[in-house]
Amino acid sequence: MPGILLLGLGPGDPAKLTREAWEVLSSADEIWLRTAHHPAVKGLPGHLQIHSFDSFYEQGETFEEVYQAIVEHVLTLGQRPQGVLYAVPGDPFVAEATTTELALRAREQRIPLRVVHGLSFLEPVFSALGVDPYPRLFLMDAIELSQRQVPAFPPDVPVLIAQIYSRLVAAEVKMTLNTVYPDEHPVYLVHAAGSPEEHTEALHLYEIDRSTRIGTMTALYVPPLGEYTSFEAFQEIVARLRAPDGCPWDREQTHRSLRSHLLEEAYEALDAIDAEEPAKLQEELGDLLLQIVLHAQIAFEEGDFTMANVLEQVSRKIIRRHPHVFGDAEIRDVQGVLKNWEKLKQAERTESGQGERSALDGVPLSLPSLLQAQEYQERAARLGFDWPEVQGVLEKVVEEVREIQHVQNDEDFANELGDLLFSLVNLARWRKVNAEFALRAANQRFRERFAYIEAVARGQGRKLSEMTLEEMDQLWEEAKRYKPSTLFGNRQPD
Repeated sequence: MPGILLLGLGPGDPAKLTREAWEVLSSADEIWLRTAHHPAVKGLPGHLQIHSFDSFYEQGETFEEVYQAIVEHVLTLGQRPQGVLYAVPGDPFVAEATTTELALRAREQRIPLRVVHGLSFLEPVFSALGVDPYPRLFLMDAIELSQRQVPAFPPDVPVLIAQIYSRLVAAEVKMTLNTVYPDEHPVYLVHAAGSPEEHTEALHLYEIDRSTRIGTMTALYVPPLGEYTSFEAFQEIVARLRAPDGCPWDREQTHRSLRSHLLEEAYEALDAIDAEEPAKLQEELGDLLLQIVLHAQIAFEEGDFTMANVLEQVSRKIIRRHPHVFGDAEIRDVQGVLKNWEKLKQAERTESGQGERSALDGVPLSLPSLLQAQEYQERAARLGFDWPEVQGVLEKVVEEVREIQHVQNDEDFANELGDLLFSLVNLARWRKVNAEFALRAANQRFRERFAYIEAVARGQGRKLSEMTLEEMDQLWEEAKRYKPSTLFGNRQPD
């Protein structure tokens, strides 16, 4: 027929060619194959003149270039008086890179197009696995997945990964999956589904690149990781809490009523970090995430924004502010990153109509004072407003100490104390120490050492108020000689 005839060769066994496909093949004189490396090719009618595009794979540097070249060639062939019969494995519109673009271009160029569907690789794969993809299954390309840092699908749904065509691809896919799935997660490799060589291997994830059966017709099936392992499942739980028949307490909450909870959960996460307790941090990050998703759910209910809006905005912001990662910018060190960051933020403010705002305007007023001071100083320093060397910072601290010694009233004392604290924060910044965390650590040391004094007093059957200052000082010095984690156990000096 004139124009382009797209034909699906089925999954591999020539017996699985459709009746329509066989009738077309029997009446055709020539056929162009995307690849001749397909089992069904051996069963094609003997009179057919067979051409393939396999040589294109050796000429192109990327699969995209190869597929684009094939599309261009088929379009040219389709403009001949006799048109072209172009055949692909499986079905023309299931996991086939060339046909969607080909159909679009043919319509644009007004080239007639006819499609003869075939059995795709999916049906025999599901048959080999004994699973029904309905109602949930994610279909993923192995090449795309191997180029990602993390999987592009929720782990609580099954996924079928097509085109595991080599052990190298299997190894790269495994590395990406390992960011979510454990090594021992059960998976299945399905080889040559729908052909006489069909074979299914039940393996653990860590074993997939060891299979000697991997070939051009290999797919990987990954069962769900388990309930409640996806962000979407968590959103559903939170939405259920806020539903009309949900939890009365959660339904009453507002952005303002949850404000203290958000702050509290953030601090508890910091406590877990300071304590270096991964299990505790895991729990606290979950509690903090609950607050974030609750706020997003409330915003959705009030018609303000959705979680998708939140994720899209922050993703675009991160990509925009990291041109050295996601673009072509060349930035070699941290200082370069910070300076470019400020330039990009100022450009964003200008584009949004905010004009020449102060570089300090974006620092939240609700931040703890030490954190706020350090953020002010860091932003000013990025713009060049900073001491040339740390000696000037030290001299400023000494100057503020002298000034506080000579104040005459409480108001002046408060002002000078603030200046001294601000100078100390600047010193911390120069020494690359977070002043807020340093003070939190000092508070924790004080708490533990004071608790030691209290514990010794109780052990002696005394009240702390009955001890002299000298006795408490002695115990304090004793507590300082031990690591905090050993104060109440098997004590070992530092």
